[in-house]
Order: sequence, then structure tokens, then C-alpha cells
Amino acid sequence: MLTVALSKGRISHEATPLLARAGIALDEDPAGSRRLCIPTSLDGVRVLVLRAQDVPTFVEHGAADLGITGKDVLLEHPGAGLYEPLDLGIARCRLVLAVRTGAEPPGSRPRVATKYVETTRRFFAGKGVQAEIIRLYGSMEIAPAVGLADCIVDLVDTGATLAANGLVVREEVAAISARLIVNKAAMKLSHGRVSALVERIGRAVAGEDAGCS
Repeated sequence: MLTVALSKGRISHEATPLLARAGIALDEDPAGSRRLCIPTSLDGVRVLVLRAQDVPTFVEHGAADLGITGKDVLLEHPGAGLYEPLDLGIARCRLVLAVRTGAEPPGSRPRVATKYVETTRRFFAGKGVQAEIIRLYGSMEIAPAVGLADCIVDLVDTGATLAANGLVVREEVAAISARLIVNKAAMKLSHGRVSALVERIGRAVAGEDAGCS
């Protein structure tokens, strides 16, 4: 049995039809099901529906053989026991540095509100800037307005929420999309089956039918 860990929410919504095109149709819609372990139409393959942040942990420790989660999550995950063979091209957005409209660029020691602590630290370190990172888990956009931070690093799609809170994108930190990840041990021990599944999904990403060779 091969187990695929799938992120809840937007990624699950966009990945489910992609998996179906690969011949891996879920027996139930994750959005309307309370089940966290869902059988699929492909014999010997099941799907675990998890919080996005938990997907790489399940895969790295072998509780799942493969996983689908966002690049933003992978950038924060410290583990090295993963392969990342496919960009699935879904759930696209951007991780950006945003400041108040009309504000000066962040100074030599900016206060930055974000939940992407490690990614943000690396981003500023690459510029030779020692940022003070303020970890928040939500309501990031209000932090500059109330003086908690000089700027934020957060995910944006359309940018409407930033604009509504008086913020503007200063710089893109990373392009984000859903990625397929694979446990390194599973790739070695079940190479044929895992590789075949990766190839199936890769053909679906390329717009080919699951039955194509």
C-alpha cells in the first residue's frame, strides 16, 4: 500500500481533479468528508488528508510515502529526508515582503511580522540585513498599521487584502505552488511503485491522459 499525504483546503480542492486525471480518484471528496484516510480508484494507493504543515513531517518519517503540499511549507520545513520531483503547477501564489503604502524601504534592522520565520530570516540574511522577526499566525496585515512591525512577509494571491489594509508589495520572496514530495527511503525500497506513481502524476500535470505511455 502506498500512502499519499494531501494538504487540506485549497491544495486539496485543486489537487483532487489532478489526481483523478492521473487515475487516482478519491472515493470521497475531502472537503465534505470527515474521513482522514480515503481509499482511491488506484489499487494499493490511499490518501491521508492533513494540515499542510504536517504533510512533510508524515512523509519524512515514513508515515506517508508521498505528499502534496505548498512550497511555502517546504521552505519552512527543516527535514532533509525528502525528494521534490514535481511542481504540480496548482495553488499558485506569492510569498512577498509588503510595507505600508508610501513607506520607505525597510531599514538596516527592520521588524518583520510573519509566520514564515526561517524563510524570512534567510531572505534578509541574503541581503546582509539582520531583521527582528515577530512570529504571528494570522492578521499579519494589521501589524504595520498598529506599530508592531515595519513590514510583513506573507502569502498573497490577488493582493486585495494587502490593499484593503494600506499595504503594497515591495518585493517577491518566493513563487509558491503545490509540490509533490517523496520519502527518500520509500523511493529506494519501493522504487518501481513510487516512480510509477510519480510518473502518473507527472503526465497529468503535463495534460496527458493517465493511460498514455
